[in-house]
Amino acid sequence: MRAGLAVPSGAHVSRLQVSGSDARGDPGLAMLVLFETAAGYAIFKVLDESKLQEVDSIWKEFETPEKANKVVKLKHFEKFQDTTEALAAATALVEGKLSKNLKKVLKKIAAKEAHEQLAISDAKLGGVIKDKVNISCVHSAMVTELMRGIRNQVDGLITGLSTREMAAMSLGLAHSLSRYKLKFSPDKVDTMIVQAISLLDDLDKELNNYIMRCREWYGWHFPELGKIITDNLAYCKCVRAVGDRVNFAAFDLSEILPEEVEAEVKTACEISMGTEVSEEDINNILHLCDQVIEISEYRTQLYDYLKNRMMAIAPNLTVLVGELVGARLIAHAGSLLNLAKHPASTVQILGAEKALFRALKTKRDTPKYGLIYHASLVGQTTPKNKGKISRMLAAKASLAIRYDALGEDTNAELGVETRAKLEVRLRHLEEKGLKRISGTGKALARADKYQHKSEVRVYDPSGDSTLPSVSKKRKIEEVEEEEEQPTEVKVKKAKKPKIEPVEEAEGICLNTVNIDIKLLCSGEVCLGGTLVRDVETILCYLCRRTRSRGDAKEEEEKEESDKD
Repeated sequence: MRAGLAVPSGAHVSRLQVSGSDARGDPGLAMLVLFETAAGYAIFKVLDESKLQEVDSIWKEFETPEKANKVVKLKHFEKFQDTTEALAAATALVEGKLSKNLKKVLKKIAAKEAHEQLAISDAKLGGVIKDKVNISCVHSAMVTELMRGIRNQVDGLITGLSTREMAAMSLGLAHSLSRYKLKFSPDKVDTMIVQAISLLDDLDKELNNYIMRCREWYGWHFPELGKIITDNLAYCKCVRAVGDRVNFAAFDLSEILPEEVEAEVKTACEISMGTEVSEEDINNILHLCDQVIEISEYRTQLYDYLKNRMMAIAPNLTVLVGELVGARLIAHAGSLLNLAKHPASTVQILGAEKALFRALKTKRDTPKYGLIYHASLVGQTTPKNKGKISRMLAAKASLAIRYDALGEDTNAELGVETRAKLEVRLRHLEEKGLKRISGTGKALARADKYQHKSEVRVYDPSGDSTLPSVSKKRKIEEVEEEEEQPTEVKVKKAKKPKIEPVEEAEGICLNTVNIDIKLLCSGEVCLGGTLVRDVETILCYLCRRTRSRGDAKEEEEKEESDKD
């Protein structure tokens, strides 16, 4: 532990006045300095305050022990009896509290020299001393530099305490304080789990990149090998053992591959379409394969280490969700104790915070699971029941986490029993059973007999045919009634023939049908052996004949042009 008063993380350290006097102290009053070491409390008296007026030059007054003794002098030293007392004093200072030993020492000083000020390195502790002991405290930049100078020459200022003894007490107190901060035994340090799972994820990413590069690189030389061997580690081992694809035909791969795959590889190497590569390229590929094999072996070793640590720290959580999911939950929360403070609803969606806040923002359904989705119990459930089983698993997992973090037992009986209940519940959800699981399990849930009440619809075949439907046969009575009723016959009016306007109809019509102009003027023309006197009928007939002959002439001209 470093000498001097420890400053808590929440304390506000600045150039301020703790009591009502000036930050540099009243010139009429003497100043005392409270300095805490691993061996005990030391109180120094400032001999010459004029040397402390310039803050930037205070360090020059503590260059040697002789100069330091001219500035401050040891007035009282309260030594700790053992490491436990030192640890209690250090933790009280870290939390900004006043320990019992320090309170006794300060009361002695207040009884002797109540008019003197006390220089401290923590403003928060100064307020506590002012309230409890009624001693005026001072904290400023000058006091900080003064503490730094005393710390540099502490061996020369404190007499009767050897350097070796001080170092041993500092080391013992540092170890005790570290254990206190962890608040766990060495076997239950969850920091190792957080680092191990993070490293495991990093190794997986690097392995994927290396294997992808190795397959792509060697694929130029032997592309068929990647389709035959799907296992990445076996692929790298084969490439590392054989090298050039020409050697596959005579090489024994029985230790790496099954017989069928080995025979397929040897057949493919003879008809491979890969390009030839140099020996230097092969050496680089083999070196990459070595890296992949080494990282894979280390990953297996790290996974075994993580499994053992999880069974030692959180056995019940490991039984419920598995070592990987449990380690990721602990890493996401920061520690096992922080995870134990979370409710079951938070454990259920831990890891899906982004989806949760997006759902809240867009007013949609919130996610049903986060990291717990990768647990085996959730994975083997149908999609319809994943939400239910994840909710039940999160509730039981939160109990297991609190039992692991705060309980004294290290067995996994609770996790085994809880998992068995969850599996039974899962089986009943899948089978849609009616038996009650919670409680004693003796009573059965009551259910009415199921009755099918849905309407039965008959298929209508009339829509299959596209033919017009045949009218139904009428009864004889209806036919007789229709015959008795007189039927009214509607006489249709004859339509007048349409007259199409034709330009220069006289010349065309007369030349075409050879009608005598005198007969046309007299209004009598013989058409098809019939004497026609209606002029409109004669003109319509002439127009039709002219049009039909014109069309025939155009067709003849077209045929002649095609022949040409």
